[in-house]
Amino acid sequence: MGDDELAELRRRRMAQLQQQSIDQQLMQEEMERQKQMDAQIHAVLMQILEPEARERLNTIKLTKPEFAKAVEQQLVMLAQSGRLKQKITDAQLKSLLQQLQPAKKDFRITRKG
Repeated sequence: MGDDELAELRRRRMAQLQQQSIDQQLMQEEMERQKQMDAQIHAVLMQILEPEARERLNTIKLTKPEFAKAVEQQLVMLAQSGRLKQKITDAQLKSLLQQLQPAKKDFRITRKG
C-alpha cells in the first residue's frame, strides 16, 4: 500500500468521523427542541385542563400515544386561539375525545341455519 493510498484512506476516515459528529450534534439539537416543545405543551395543558381531565389524557397517552398527541395539539391550538374561557373539565374532554375519535366499524355476524 503506497503513501498516497494511505493518505486517501486517512482523509476518507476523517471525513466520515466529521460527518458522524455533525449528525450526532444535529440529532441532539433536534431532541432538545422536541423537549422544549413538549415542555411548552405540558405547561399549556396544566393551565387549561382540570386535574381529572389531565389524568384522563395521561391514561390515553399510555394506550394511544399518537391519538393523545393529536388531542394535545388540538387543545393547545384552542387555547392559543383564545377560544377557551375556562378550564376544560373531564366531561368536556370526554366529549371532545368522542368527536375526535375515528368512528368504529360495527360488525354483525348472523348465523343461518
